[in-house]
Amino acid sequence: MELVVKSVAAASVKTATLVIPVGESRKLGAVAKAVDQASEGAISAVLKRGDLAGKPGQTLLLQNLAGLKAERVLLVGSGKDEALGDRAWRKLVASVAGVLKGLNGADAVLALDDIAVSNRDAHYGKYRLLAETLQDGEYVFDRYKSQKAEPRALKKVTLLVDKAGQAEVERAVKHASAIATGMAFTRDLGNLPPNVCHPSFLAEQAKDLGKAHKALKVEVLDEKKIKDLGMGAFYAVGQGSDQPPRLIVLNYQGGKKADKPFVLVGKGITFDTGGISLKPGAGMDEMKYDMCGAASVLGTLRAVLELQLPINLVCLLACAENMPSGGATRPGDIVTTMSGQTVEILNTDAEGRLVLCDTLTYAERFKPQAVIDIATLTGACIVALGSHTTGLMGNNDDLVGQLLDAGKRADDRAWQLPLFDEYQEQLDSPFADMGNIGGPKAGTITAGCFLSRFAKAYNWAHMDIAGTAWISGGKDKGATGRPVPLLTQYLLDRAGA
Repeated sequence: MELVVKSVAAASVKTATLVIPVGESRKLGAVAKAVDQASEGAISAVLKRGDLAGKPGQTLLLQNLAGLKAERVLLVGSGKDEALGDRAWRKLVASVAGVLKGLNGADAVLALDDIAVSNRDAHYGKYRLLAETLQDGEYVFDRYKSQKAEPRALKKVTLLVDKAGQAEVERAVKHASAIATGMAFTRDLGNLPPNVCHPSFLAEQAKDLGKAHKALKVEVLDEKKIKDLGMGAFYAVGQGSDQPPRLIVLNYQGGKKADKPFVLVGKGITFDTGGISLKPGAGMDEMKYDMCGAASVLGTLRAVLELQLPINLVCLLACAENMPSGGATRPGDIVTTMSGQTVEILNTDAEGRLVLCDTLTYAERFKPQAVIDIATLTGACIVALGSHTTGLMGNNDDLVGQLLDAGKRADDRAWQLPLFDEYQEQLDSPFADMGNIGGPKAGTITAGCFLSRFAKAYNWAHMDIAGTAWISGGKDKGATGRPVPLLTQYLLDRAGA
């Protein structure tokens, strides 16, 4: 879908569908009043009949109004005379998009300047959310269906805005389009079946990105290199699978050569059976989503490449498949990590932190400004925060605050959990430096505590996306593309874009 920004009178535009807002109690804003006047009061007449209450997201389609060049006018309720919240705004935009999809028009014009959104400026903030909602709503994954989705007639949407805000809205659309592209890439990778999307496949995807972008260098470390580096924890996770592990290194140089890079580390367990600590069979198909951390890092990189942000960014994808076999790691095994610390593997289903801990040590060589790891790490995070909010921990208050702020601005929120020393004691082991689990209490926090032991050389944050990376079960089941908006916003802020 093409998004265009223009500054012209709504009543004068030629389009298949013109969308204008109407408030509750039949209240018309400036745009709606002008269109009503041009149509000789046709809109007022409809509203007097009580055909539209004006509640947020309610719609009413009018055909062939006199005095207008638009073939149709779609009235959308904007609620009471107060600003909408982010969620209500997104629902309103999604409602409009749903109606437009059902029409045969090739284009539409949205004249929604009169709607205010709380905590969003009238131009960039409001229209960024609108553009992301429209474009993310276009996503379809049907590559394995015999019957493909019908091609959509709607090809172009024009946003009508006041002249003073046009440049900011254009910037918002540019950023939103890049984020939507990154989210779609992330969702595609997450939704692929695990017999297709394995560590070597992700490596090929990374190489394809490198071929398409001169500023991006890609290196793939195979299982021999992983072992030779002393990554005993990482190597142990993949040793039970026929699919060999891969550490994928993507280095984007968009800033000055001397600028320290930001590093994103993604957990890429392309299928997680739990290993010898086998998971229950019900719902195990969704363990293909255990690589969504790596997928979100690739999606964020796609957005950065599209925007050509003036920063240096290193992306590390820790990819393996966790399978039970005669060669698999056992509960009770002890491994030596790249840092030299030893880990007693008490549960082979706590494998994500094992690939991540060695990758966090590997990240030291880049002398980073900050390191953020993203992982579908613990079911405990879903218990704590549900499926709406990402868990966030870190060793630097400024970094954590920047990520929290980016989440609010991107409407992709996170919530900070503590890393108090008391929780570290739950990882004590009588046989090794630490165990890989800390017992049934505070599972998300103890997982963060485990990772923190490998991230002392730099500013670090950990994002647990177990609840937010995919929708579980039902007709809407699938990858969400989160937290690409949050991560991209964080990098936009660092780039001053």
